[in-house]
Amino acid sequence: MRQSRTITYGKLVRDRIPEVIEADGLTAEVRVLDESELVPALTAKLVEEAEELRQASPDDRLGELADIHEVLTTLTETLGFSDEQIREAARRKRAERGGFKRRLWLDKVTRPDELGG
Repeated sequence: MRQSRTITYGKLVRDRIPEVIEADGLTAEVRVLDESELVPALTAKLVEEAEELRQASPDDRLGELADIHEVLTTLTETLGFSDEQIREAARRKRAERGGFKRRLWLDKVTRPDELGG
């Protein structure tokens, strides 16, 4: 008698992943998320993909960046923003606070003692 084994994922996946799973002879159980579930699922997926990028080998980085881009694109659309709005918001933030080109790492900030207290 053959036993089956189930792995529970509980995560957002790309649209064609169930097809890929079933092409391997496995059974995928999926559901469509409600509107209220989508943004939290996308933000969790963004964290997952960022962690995968952090751990990726140099050869795998492009694929991981592509995954992050796909999640950000969907999140942008879901939240009702355009790519142009995101680019403009990034430009404003860069003008106000800078970018990351200087590679600055903040170690600590010291607050002076309050005078007279």
